[in-house]
Amino acid sequence: MARETVYIGFGSNVGDRVDFCDRAVTLLSLLPHSAVTGVSLLYETEPVKDKVDPGGQWFINGVVQLETDIAPQSLLDLLREIERALGRDDRSGPRTMDLDILFYGDRVIAEPGLSVPHPRLHQRRFVLMPLSELAPLLVHPTRQRSVNQMLAETSDASEVRLLFPQPSTRYGSRPACSPRLDS
Repeated sequence: MARETVYIGFGSNVGDRVDFCDRAVTLLSLLPHSAVTGVSLLYETEPVKDKVDPGGQWFINGVVQLETDIAPQSLLDLLREIERALGRDDRSGPRTMDLDILFYGDRVIAEPGLSVPHPRLHQRRFVLMPLSELAPLLVHPTRQRSVNQMLAETSDASEVRLLFPQPSTRYGSRPACSPRLDS
């Protein structure tokens, strides 16, 4: 299987949210047959209530760009394992870590427990803003709209603000994950 570009959304609204996000990106960078090729800046985002109540604490959110040849269902299983390793014990309510496959190449996947592209990404400003840093011109394979177009057109009015100051990171310069020049 050839490597494909995958975008994974991450977020935390429990405990040391920045640390949980940093640890999640670290664990993603250790996946076999994969390489993290981009990490967005971090955003502080108002919780969005849809089918579940995520609690009142604001989220820290971001997006990782991953090159991988791990099959989609296997990748989802690994993401769930990372969530559990970071203390997530429930699929609803407040969470130490939430990882979602947003795009897997240009594939459209509709399997039990796995829908790609993520079925609500076009409705979520907290996903579209960091994703637009990494892939502003990426076109949604069924909506035929770029990430920037979906961001401009979303009706989501929830507040999403750039986390300031950005935490220092072991990944070098965000979003390119370029190697540090001083090492």
